Amino acid sequence: MGAYVDVDGLSMYYEVIGEGEPVVLVHGTGGTVESWYAQRELLPEWYRVYMLDCRGHGRTADAEGPFTYENFADDIAGFIEALELGPVRLVGWSNGASVALRLAVRRPDLVSRVVLLSGGVLDLGGQTAEARALSVEPGRSWLAETWRPIYEALSPDGPEHFPVVEEKLNRMWREATPVTADQIAALPMPLLLLQGDDDCVEIAHAAAVAGTAPDGRLAVVPGTSHVSPIEKPELVNLLLLDFFEDKPPARLFPLGSLRSAAQAATEAAAATEAARPAGAGERAGSAPRAA
Repeated sequence: MGAYVDVDGLSMYYEVIGEGEPVVLVHGTGGTVESWYAQRELLPEWYRVYMLDCRGHGRTADAEGPFTYENFADDIAGFIEALELGPVRLVGWSNGASVALRLAVRRPDLVSRVVLLSGGVLDLGGQTAEARALSVEPGRSWLAETWRPIYEALSPDGPEHFPVVEEKLNRMWREATPVTADQIAALPMPLLLLQGDDDCVEIAHAAAVAGTAPDGRLAVVPGTSHVSPIEKPELVNLLLLDFFEDKPPARLFPLGSLRSAAQAATEAAAATEAARPAGAGERAGSAPRAA
């Protein structure tokens, strides 16, 4: 059943299904509550699942001002507080992963566990070349046309507002302030990076992020792309349910691969910084896009 909740003047559309402790699902670029249709069968058997339309998406109107990951994260925080849900198990997919990560950093009191699904890179080097190409022409136009019909069918702002929202999103990707490795290292909640093996995030980067977090995990779904929840929903749903459990993971013979990935990334970043001319590239890597 769909409903609206007021979040600081923004009327956010959401749907809820199931009973139990709350799970909040945050879609990606151009997504809506319908993005999670393959998760509607299994997850609600164990949890009360909240799916929402972010500002400027689906049935939620645009808001004044630019888009930033921070104001998207603040919207989700307001949503959780308005419905008195927190702390929640939080899943962000694609661009929603970048939102979920900011929320976990900014409001850890509202998040008990966080999943970065096919997104949440810390710098441009964490993205594949194909993913970076979606921010510039002709990839930008191709991506916009994939979700324009969904926007035009549902948006309360009308079809003519689509170019405004598309420009806001693209500017957010270009100008975003990155989450740092130090912030990942300070996360107090368990973190799961979940993605396909042919996805937008370099697998080595995902491993490094997971290895940097105090309680980080990595799951790569074989034979899938940027839409693994649709391509292999049964496997993705089981991985989510496994992570959602409160019991600690059984690591009987750990040999350090995630920590090694994190160390290698740290050393590579230090070497790059040392080789950079003084004053050059001050904004390098500052616009991560987890589409």
